[in-house]
Amino acid sequence: MTETKNPARRIRLGMVGGGQGAFIGAVHRIAARLDDRYELVAGALSSKPDIARASAAELFIAPDRSYDSFADMAKQEAAREDGIDACAIVTPNHLHFPAAMAMLDAGIHVICDKPLCLNVEEAELLAAKVRETGLLFALTHNYTAYPMVREARQMVRDGKLGDIRLVQVEYPQGWMATRVEDTDNKQAHWRADPAKAGMGGALGDIGTHAHNLADFVTGLEISELCADIDAIVPGRKLDDNVQILLRYDNGARGMLWASQVAIGHENGLRLRVYGDKGGIEWAQEHPNHLHFRPLDGRPELMTRGGAGIGSAGLRGVRVPPGHPEGYLEGFANLYTDFADQLIARITNGKADPASMLIPGINEGVKGMKFVEAVVRSSQRGAVWVSF
Repeated sequence: MTETKNPARRIRLGMVGGGQGAFIGAVHRIAARLDDRYELVAGALSSKPDIARASAAELFIAPDRSYDSFADMAKQEAAREDGIDACAIVTPNHLHFPAAMAMLDAGIHVICDKPLCLNVEEAELLAAKVRETGLLFALTHNYTAYPMVREARQMVRDGKLGDIRLVQVEYPQGWMATRVEDTDNKQAHWRADPAKAGMGGALGDIGTHAHNLADFVTGLEISELCADIDAIVPGRKLDDNVQILLRYDNGARGMLWASQVAIGHENGLRLRVYGDKGGIEWAQEHPNHLHFRPLDGRPELMTRGGAGIGSAGLRGVRVPPGHPEGYLEGFANLYTDFADQLIARITNGKADPASMLIPGINEGVKGMKFVEAVVRSSQRGAVWVSF
């Protein structure tokens, strides 16, 4: 693909998946447009050609840039003078690997929804391809881009918590408390299918978010884990409840709970981190606040965009405190950081270091290794295994 040296334009974006009836595709499109850095110009929006074409028409994509397959899109867009700069992959998990490989082989940068793929073997092949091509690859663990999560990360690195001792992270949902996959619920159907979701149900869908969030904020590496995963709803093929004990390389201890059968919960992602000087707590359903409790001082309720927030927490703020920001803005922060990096590539410039916090291929590989270690531990009777 020929890249223009003129940065005075929107980034040309393609999309694989995300057609009619899909949830996450619309989220990515909103996020890409929020800061006006992208223009969606091409798509292979569905594996069903009629739905792909109808979806493209709704999104004002030209008919000749609506493709029946991601392979066709990669080949034809790479040959165009005005071809896409980057492609967002928003399909069920089993298509992440082949779609990403097709784009990378065509010289197109990739933004991929999580988890990275189905297994460690695929993940390592993708990592090798990213290294070979030198292309940008972003993995949309969107919670890492919430301003107060980035503030929490910086507080840990600034030593405000001291040496980390305890990490508690949970992500309870209740929407799969019955066999909703047997209904016409498209989102539930593929998430409960091992051929499309991979070896993890709740583990792969939201457990990887919890793992990534704790990893991002603390900077700690898991050395061992002990996991008990189960399909609580009878007849379900993949897990819907995950409970994991964690041992970190610095001696810290942790716990991770992810469930999609916790009735009454919606998206209750919550992180608590405790050091020898203080603790922090953040909850996704109240994302504009970060609790800081120092050992020898008054507890603080820190507000997004408020007094005392550092540069890491201010970077992604768009509106004043009291006007809530959250899920869509977190995705948008990732897209904007990716745009900063990509424009720097196009213009032979240097990206702002603050834009480099986006999860990428390495985090994707780590996520798949986490899933496989958890499954291995549980299958062996909830024993400790090395990570």
